[in-house]
Amino acid sequence: MKTIAFVTSLWLAAVPLSLPVLAGNDDPLFINLTTNEAHRSKMAIGFSQAQLERGHPLTIFLNDRGILLAAKANAGQYREQQAILRAIIEKGGVVLACPTCMKQYGVSESDLLEGVKVGNPALTGEALFRDDTQTLSW
Repeated sequence: MKTIAFVTSLWLAAVPLSLPVLAGNDDPLFINLTTNEAHRSKMAIGFSQAQLERGHPLTIFLNDRGILLAAKANAGQYREQQAILRAIIEKGGVVLACPTCMKQYGVSESDLLEGVKVGNPALTGEALFRDDTQTLSW
């Protein structure tokens, strides 16, 4: 009988750990965007915009080839993505550019869309480690 009671108490103690954790209505969202592929990047940016409109503070971290989306020199190729990024910035979303990736792909700070900030450990970390932040990568 003691064994059954012990096993039952272990199971009951573990139940809260197995329940899904649901995001709050205003939990921050941190998107790590590593692609410049047209469909995937538009999907990520569009999803981000929808969550910002639902009240979630938003940070998009343009990383690896994702940095190319924010380069003014690529406006012809990424017209839709840049329009959505501008709208996100206008509505208070934050778009950060990876400085190492900028260097890798030849994107200068002056070539970034207006309002895109060059990331650094403090700025990026502040967004990523804010309490209750949810993360998603493309």
